[in-house]
Amino acid sequence: MIEVSEFNLGKIRDEDWNDFIDKSDNGTIFHRRDFLAYHPKDRFIDSSLVFEKSSKLFSVLPAIEFKNDGKKIFYSHRGASYGSFVYDSSLNIKDSFELVESLIDHCRGKKYNRIILTLPPIIYCTKVSNYIDFALVKNGFNYLKREVSSVVSLDFDDENLVYTYRPEARTALKKSLKSGVEIAETDRFEEYYEILKQNLKMRHNVNPTHTLDELKKIKNIFPTKVRLFGAFAKSKLVAGVCNFSANKKVVLAFYISHDENAQEYRPVNLLFYEIMRKYKSEGFNYLDFGIFTVNMEPNWGLGRFKENFGARGIFRDTFYLDL
Repeated sequence: MIEVSEFNLGKIRDEDWNDFIDKSDNGTIFHRRDFLAYHPKDRFIDSSLVFEKSSKLFSVLPAIEFKNDGKKIFYSHRGASYGSFVYDSSLNIKDSFELVESLIDHCRGKKYNRIILTLPPIIYCTKVSNYIDFALVKNGFNYLKREVSSVVSLDFDDENLVYTYRPEARTALKKSLKSGVEIAETDRFEEYYEILKQNLKMRHNVNPTHTLDELKKIKNIFPTKVRLFGAFAKSKLVAGVCNFSANKKVVLAFYISHDENAQEYRPVNLLFYEIMRKYKSEGFNYLDFGIFTVNMEPNWGLGRFKENFGARGIFRDTFYLDL
């Protein structure tokens, strides 16, 4: 039998939670307490849950209480890319149903009006499984949205990587190499952030998800998991990709940006060529380029850009249940 309790009751410590995430089947950096703690303390009302099976920690669920249109919503987690249940690798179909049913019972008892869960895409699981999705649907949950994330499997032979790209990407890569662009890991976050801000404003009229201070704070918390790779032309930073090592399998390209005035160098193409080789050599299985849909509306240009590197789309699902 699975028993649920609120994390704030103190049955386990932050360290126990983080240790469980690291040993779990599907946990990511976004589920860790130290990642969620980068947010100001008054930004969210923490409603995270702990699930025990036979008196042993079996699952955790980072969540907040969120009010919208007079509704009290159990939301996992508005301050992270992914939420939902993080579970032990021994999870079976019966456990999945018990987790979902215990969540619903808990939320009804706390007078929530709605539950919203965003699951990590399936490639983030060590043992690939849709048990939780199935249990959610069978218990009345519906899809709130199904975004599409572009993913590349890092199972290529190094000498053949370039041939997995589309012809225009191969041509751009050769041009970048011929131009003398150099790729290196860097801590020049301030310079990169200016490029990122200008690029996002011009292309999508949005700001980065994080402020510069927040991004540097996350980097300080996770110095080996948050890494900026820069493309340099004549020692000047002209493009960069900020990667989050989400777990042992998947690296997420969280920010991708370049200086529009340096487009002639085609720096992003060389960046991804080197990044794929680098993370493959470090044992990662997938590079996740992130979503190219917003509320299920495709950005066709962005989707095509990612497909140039051999990426294909997988679902990032958000479920809801009205109580």
